[in-house]
Amino acid sequence: MEKNKNVKEITIKIEGKEWQDALDKAFEKANKKVKIDGFRQGKAPKEVFIKKYGEESLFMDAADLVLQPAYQKMLYENKDVEIVAQPEVALKSISKDGVEFVFTITTKPEVKLGKYKKLGVKKEKVEVTKEEIENALNETLNRYAENVVKEGKVENGDIAIIDFEGFKDGVAFEGGKGENYSLTIGSNTFIPGFEDQIIGMSKDEEKDINVTFPEDYHSEDLKGQKVVFKVKVNEIKTTKIPELDKDFFEDLAMEGIDSKESLEKQLEENIKAHKEQHAEDHYIDELLKKGIENMEVDIPEAMINEELDRMIRQYEENLKMQGLTLQQFYQFTNSDEAALKDQMREEAEKRVASRLLLEAIKVEEKIEIADDEAKIVAVELAKIYNMEKDEFLKLFGGIEMVKYDMEMRRAIEILKENN
Repeated sequence: MEKNKNVKEITIKIEGKEWQDALDKAFEKANKKVKIDGFRQGKAPKEVFIKKYGEESLFMDAADLVLQPAYQKMLYENKDVEIVAQPEVALKSISKDGVEFVFTITTKPEVKLGKYKKLGVKKEKVEVTKEEIENALNETLNRYAENVVKEGKVENGDIAIIDFEGFKDGVAFEGGKGENYSLTIGSNTFIPGFEDQIIGMSKDEEKDINVTFPEDYHSEDLKGQKVVFKVKVNEIKTTKIPELDKDFFEDLAMEGIDSKESLEKQLEENIKAHKEQHAEDHYIDELLKKGIENMEVDIPEAMINEELDRMIRQYEENLKMQGLTLQQFYQFTNSDEAALKDQMREEAEKRVASRLLLEAIKVEEKIEIADDEAKIVAVELAKIYNMEKDEFLKLFGGIEMVKYDMEMRRAIEILKENN
């Protein structure tokens, strides 16, 4: 099968003394685990062990011992080649005389840089509307809203604290019971029709609520079935939106904000900053998209796969911050790693292509970052993350990664400046 021109197979052979030493170590390891008649465990001579088990029994352990040296040898022999993905390794041959490994490496593809200046991309003009400010003000007030007990009957928008238990054909069903459950009426979190029938109930009132489960409900036993919920209202609460008064602004604790006008001005600035950042990100994305369309490159599949693996790891970390594992995510979404990678593939291809474009611009524009300049930036970044410089560099990947990141940012600035 013909391989991509950037995919190469390299054979590395380990033989002679290095291989014999590996066989000896493999024998010492194996000998400790076997019992041969006439000898204490681990004390049988090598020739006796070989006669009983054969020299072939040592080959795979010995191959494991020399795999790392073989890998290092392969890297050294190809030190002038830029490898862009984790090499794959296969065993080609093995005998008492030596072992041969085949390493499949993917090298950086050639990029023919097309037009990357005067791309004609326009940056979106940012405006903040009165409606956006009003919505932001309401969101701020809602964040400081309190749920207070109310008298009277349940109304749409209220919070009903309820006990409930569901019955199908007079028999309670699993998962249909709750106590002191806070149900916001109008949230549509329960079965259709349930919340509507709570409206008008009073505290301590009990009622039978008749509903029908949807045909697409996840439980086979309940989908499309008519059931009865016995419900009791324990308490009714309503949401109290705060007034824009002195107490509210003290609770808000925002420097210089002591009136509706000053709060609206701050919210306008926040919205504008957010929209400007969004516009800037979109502008850069469009510049990269145009530059990618104009360049010529044959991206090896291994680069895409490696980016996908990196994205999966990042996604897993994000899930952990939400208290979920990747396996739980797959269960909840009825998917698997292959499905997730399919969803991420387009973004992975875009990221790899963008990186290759910026690296080509770096070469074309002769962008170089001095170590001293990178060290200053590393100190600044470490302060932002409240870390020591050495600790930050260890996590970031070293000073070379700081330099690389700065080079890529410079390349983006060149795209913008020349547009």
